[in-house]
Amino acid sequence: MSKRVQYSIEFAIRCSPVILYDFLSTPTGLGEWFADKVSQRENRFVFHWKGNNEEAEMIAAEENEYVVFKWNWMEENEYFEFRIEKSPVTNETILTITDYAEKNDIKDQEQLWGTQIHDLKHRVGS
Repeated sequence: MSKRVQYSIEFAIRCSPVILYDFLSTPTGLGEWFADKVSQRENRFVFHWKGNNEEAEMIAAEENEYVVFKWNWMEENEYFEFRIEKSPVTNETILTITDYAEKNDIKDQEQLWGTQIHDLKHRVGS
C-alpha cells in the first residue's frame, strides 16, 4: 500500500477558464509551461524534459472545468487534477491542483507546483 497522500493547492489565475483549459489540456498548451515538449496520441501524453520522458494518460476531462491525468508509475487510486472554477466573490479564475506525494515531500511538491504555475501565469499574461 502506498504511503503517498493526496494534497490540493489553489492559485488565482487572471485569465478566462477557456484560455486556461487550453493550457492544461493540450500538448501545445502544456508545452508552454509544464514541460519542454509534450506529444499526444489519443489519451496518452508524453512529457519531455531535458532527456527525461514521462507518460501520463488523460483519464477524465470536462471542457473549461477540469483535466485529470495519471502518470504511468502512479498507484491505482492516484492521479493529478487541474480543476478550474470561478470565484463567486471575486470573479477570479481559481486553479486547484490535486496531486499525491509522500507526506514529507508535500512542501517540496507544492513549491515545484508554485514554480510551474508562475510560468503558466507568465504565459497567460496573469
